[in-house]
Amino acid sequence: MRHIPHFIGGKAVAGTSGRQGDVFDPNTGKVQAQVDLGTPEELNHAVAVAKAAQPGWAALNPQRRARVMFEFKRLLERDMEALANLLASEHGKVVSDARGDIQRGLEVVEFACGIPHLLKGEYTEGAGPGIDVFSMRQPLGVVAGITPFNFPAMIPMWMFAPALATGNAFILKPSERDPSVPVRLAELLLESGLPEGVLNVVHGDKAVVDAILDHPDIRAVSFVGSSDIAQYVYGRGAQNGKRMQCMGGAKNHGIILPDADLDQAVADIMGAAYGSAGERCMALPVVVPVGEDTAERLRPKLVAAAEALRVGVSTDAEAHYGPVVSAAHKARIERYIQMGVDEGAELVLDGRGFRLQGHEEGFFLAPSLFDHVTPSMQTYQDEIFGPVLQMVRARTLEEAIQLPSRHPYGNGVAIFTRNGDAAREFAAQVEVGMVGINVPIPVPVAYHSFGGWKRSGFGDLNQYGMDGVRFYTRTKTVTQKWPKGGGVVDQSFVIPTMG
Repeated sequence: MRHIPHFIGGKAVAGTSGRQGDVFDPNTGKVQAQVDLGTPEELNHAVAVAKAAQPGWAALNPQRRARVMFEFKRLLERDMEALANLLASEHGKVVSDARGDIQRGLEVVEFACGIPHLLKGEYTEGAGPGIDVFSMRQPLGVVAGITPFNFPAMIPMWMFAPALATGNAFILKPSERDPSVPVRLAELLLESGLPEGVLNVVHGDKAVVDAILDHPDIRAVSFVGSSDIAQYVYGRGAQNGKRMQCMGGAKNHGIILPDADLDQAVADIMGAAYGSAGERCMALPVVVPVGEDTAERLRPKLVAAAEALRVGVSTDAEAHYGPVVSAAHKARIERYIQMGVDEGAELVLDGRGFRLQGHEEGFFLAPSLFDHVTPSMQTYQDEIFGPVLQMVRARTLEEAIQLPSRHPYGNGVAIFTRNGDAAREFAAQVEVGMVGINVPIPVPVAYHSFGGWKRSGFGDLNQYGMDGVRFYTRTKTVTQKWPKGGGVVDQSFVIPTMG
């Protein structure tokens, strides 16, 4: 049985608790490894190591830190195939999708390579008589990231790339469901020239999460996961005086206007709804045709496209998507499918009961499709996080805009249309953090920032981009005046002004 230890101080460190978690191969349903589950004491040790290493790392000039990021990027590209196969073997997504997982993280590493420019402050000469004012960005110290199972490469890199580049030390608590790639990323950073102890990986469950949130030497925490947990993490961390950035769940809508290119929209929706078995916070699980004619034209196209999807093992180059991550998650999705039936939605395609020949114990689900879903249904309100697409019919564009705007989640939304005026109105009015116009999964590029509204995001700053630089640094402003000699200026008890 393969054993996955912690990574602390530049080396593998076996757990001391005696507790371990099973890491499954979702394609077979069998346990392939066991990961150590940490303790608060092990977290304390990792923080102490990081705290000792951080000052030396921060003292390096930004250009030298950027060189580590450049080398890390090169090593990621060198090992792309091995990383993608390792990721797919624990998560279940197909290898081509796993490459995309790594690539979107790599793009944030590329952004972090520009840290010498990104850290430049502001300067005002002559703000007052003989007075200059300037600002600088300085690292926080030791920071932490708590990452989910669905993007075990991308989301850790979204967090630690800007954190490390700005001079912080980082504690990573990855998902215990697919922990091998995060450990491998830490090893590659060490190979890239990152000093030992600057990045540490501590596996664990709620005990380690709470230890992170309570630790006085951890200055900031970034989190991605479900909204209930995000709200809990945000509240506990903020109560302890930490800077917090917590991304939650989603229920993203795709609005289809009557003038849309339906064939292209359907092709886009298939990948967005069913790709990675729907296990994406930027998946598109709700499609909203505007007008009955649009709905009646769209439905048979959706059915035909969904029926043509190939579900296969992660290494099947012809498969569109693979298994879900665990037996428990598969059962949860199946309960939601039954809930939709019980609520009165029309189950057009039922993905339950699918068995892949030779992999009958794998965690597979075929595509499911519901029609005549209404906003009052629990299955519409909740994030299902599986290969389930729901169709909610709207009569007008205004009604369609209200659906994502009134939904508790506000992560992403897309509109499909040829009408620029309608798209512009939609983008301006919809109350969602990320908007796609004929783009089904509007994840911003690395030099912008990722973040949702409402219960999809807790905190004031988004992931990566300049918001990431701001999150992992604090601004210090210096007002300076140099004496020219001569008499002493009279003492004043009035607040100083620049006039």
